[in-house]
Amino acid sequence: MKYLILVGDGMGDHPLVELGNRTPLQAAATPVMDALSRTAQIFEVTTVPDGFHPGSDIANMSLLGYDPAQYYTGRAPLEAASMGIPIAGRETAFRCNLVTIVHEPVLTRMVDFSAGHITSEEAAELIGAVQQQCGNDWFHFHKGISYRHLLLVQDPISDMATVPPHDYIGNDVSGPYQAYLRHPDWRELMLTAQQVLAEHPVNRRRIANGRNPATCIWPWGSGKMPAMPSLNQRFGITGTMISAVDLLNGLGVCTGLNIAQVEGATGYIDTNYAGKAQAALDALARQDFVFVHLEAPDEAGHQGRLDHKIQAIEDFDRRIVGTITEALHARGEAFRVVVTMDHFTPLSIRTHTAEPVPALLYDSRDAGQGKDCSFAEHLLEKNPAPARVVGHRLINRLLEKEG
Repeated sequence: MKYLILVGDGMGDHPLVELGNRTPLQAAATPVMDALSRTAQIFEVTTVPDGFHPGSDIANMSLLGYDPAQYYTGRAPLEAASMGIPIAGRETAFRCNLVTIVHEPVLTRMVDFSAGHITSEEAAELIGAVQQQCGNDWFHFHKGISYRHLLLVQDPISDMATVPPHDYIGNDVSGPYQAYLRHPDWRELMLTAQQVLAEHPVNRRRIANGRNPATCIWPWGSGKMPAMPSLNQRFGITGTMISAVDLLNGLGVCTGLNIAQVEGATGYIDTNYAGKAQAALDALARQDFVFVHLEAPDEAGHQGRLDHKIQAIEDFDRRIVGTITEALHARGEAFRVVVTMDHFTPLSIRTHTAEPVPALLYDSRDAGQGKDCSFAEHLLEKNPAPARVVGHRLINRLLEKEG
């Protein structure tokens, strides 16, 4: 038996007037997920426990079968694990975005949490320059992918409450920004980094080409490395994580999964769908389990791009869910697959929400009795009493280990 979890990050949304009061998921053409839904078990899944921020770190940790209340220590340590960066006992890891902020007369505005989806090559130059000018015994920067980077901080430096920049797109971030400046060490770091970025040729070229420059670093999501038993230790399975983002790959490292290296996987609508699907099929030829994560719907939600969100959902349906399940059927391979999302990323607010998400569990051995439903948020409306599952227990249903 093969087991799969296929995640369209942030696919969930709210009804939009321009779509005739449908959601993007309802409006998108999703024939594969619709077909699976008709014979699948249907669930309502609480991926974000009460009291937790609705981040992809929390929600995907839940989908992998780990209770955030027991295992979550912060987002950045997971990304450090993916990057192969050890965290010493007296160090704290911070996720470090390159962002575009503007200092206006009475406020500081978060224009773009991703600095215009800056390329990894451009970002590497910028982070390298910041490390050269600002790195020292207390602060050390490590380059990542696109706008996503890592900052290790020695513990004598004051920790602080930080906020995810994607929660403030287009809004005033004066309060969170000033919180950095109230600490002398952080103040010097932030102001020096801004000066380095303002003078760098990469940003000058971006401005000349009409693109958002990276004007500021934004550390957030701090924590220490978690101690998590592997999925093999817990369930006796081996598997692979397939994702373009360090956060998910870090979760894979911490849970004992192999990490697929897919050339051209970008985390957006231009990602290498065929490569990700083939990596899943290759892994299932020798292992029990794959977790395939597609970031594009979430990124489109943060950008407020309805057209990109619908495209990302349709590509997920056809090029990920369709390609993988059709190949497994053709192989004659018995499999069980969960198709879901980690959280909603509504276009109207351009950030995450914690509401329960729909999920289907399809078993290739069970044709089932066809239902009149399609895969979308309203799937739960057409199934008035779907099973309510706590997020970290969904994997037990998938693996048929509910005891």
